[in-house]
Amino acid sequence: MTGTDGRLARGERTRAAVLDAAVALASRAGLDGLSLGQLADLLHVSKSGLFAHWSSKEELQLAAIEHAREQWARRVVAPALEHPRGIRRLFALHESRLAFYSDRVLPGGCFFASAEFESTGRAGAVPDRLAVVLGEWITLLERLVTEAVELGELPADVVPRRLAFEIDAAGVAALLHSSLLARSADDARQAVLARLRGLATDPGLLPYE
Repeated sequence: MTGTDGRLARGERTRAAVLDAAVALASRAGLDGLSLGQLADLLHVSKSGLFAHWSSKEELQLAAIEHAREQWARRVVAPALEHPRGIRRLFALHESRLAFYSDRVLPGGCFFASAEFESTGRAGAVPDRLAVVLGEWITLLERLVTEAVELGELPADVVPRRLAFEIDAAGVAALLHSSLLARSADDARQAVLARLRGLATDPGLLPYE
C-alpha cells in the first residue's frame, strides 16, 4: 500500500468512526445535538481534521442520515429479505426491527425516530432528506404487503397503505415504551402477529406465538 493509499484508508476509517458516533449520539440528542466539536472530543481527534470531511454542521447531519440509512438496511432490512416473499417476509421485517431496538444497537433506540420528531414542521435540506428516507421505509412495508396480496397470502381487499401504517405504528410504540414497559417489544410483536394471522389466508405460514 502506498503512502497515499494508507492516508486514504485512515481517512475512511476516521470518517466511518465519526459517523458511527454521530448516529449513536443523534439517537439520543437528535440531529440538532450533533456538532463537530463534540464528536472530536468524544473520539479524541482534532476538530480541524473533521472539517476535512464535512465543512458544516448540515453536511455532517446529511452524512449521518445516509450512514443511519445504511445501518438500517444492513441490520433490519437485509435479514428480513432472506425470508420467503409474502406474509413471512413482511412479519420478518417487523421482527427484525424489534430486534434492532431490543439489542440496543443505538443508545437512544432509533436514529430515525429521534430525528423525525425533531424535524416535524421544519424546512431545509436535512428535513427533506429525512422525509425521503422515511418514505422509503413506508414504501418497503407497503410493497411487502402488496406482494403478500399478489401471492394470495393476504386477502385482495387489504389496503397496503393502511396495513403498513399499522405495522409501523406498532414498531414506533415498542420503541417509545421500551424504557417504561419491559414487554413492549413482545407486545408489539404479538399485536402484529395476531393482526396478520387474522388476515392470512393460511395462518400456518406464521408462528403461533
